[in-house]
Amino acid sequence: MRWSRVVISAVRWSGIGACLLGLAAPAGAQDKHVAGEYVCVEARVAGKSVPCKAAPLSLKTDGRFELEGRQGEYLVSGNWVELNGKVLKSRAKIEEGHHIVFRFHNKKGRCEMIYERRVVELGKTQLS
Repeated sequence: MRWSRVVISAVRWSGIGACLLGLAAPAGAQDKHVAGEYVCVEARVAGKSVPCKAAPLSLKTDGRFELEGRQGEYLVSGNWVELNGKVLKSRAKIEEGHHIVFRFHNKKGRCEMIYERRVVELGKTQLS
């Protein structure tokens, strides 16, 4: 009797473990829906819209990013993108319409940098 309980428990836990492993995403791969080239389309400083002159952001499918010559790795976690490089460490929210929004505070107040993904198909640039 005792032996059958141990076997049933082991089978149950191994089944749960297999399900969790099947649901987990591969560590090195990134969400292909997030990867791409992004341009800054809007900046807000203290609630006022200002022209955005920020450099483009490139999120590659292998989990690397590039922004203004700075390079590093990024990780998609739910609705967030976390950039992790030697010089640049930041976190941005993924929003509808292929937008990535960086929010931070500086001496002028709350700032937002809104990046939008650009898709290049057959030599033509269009919004995605």
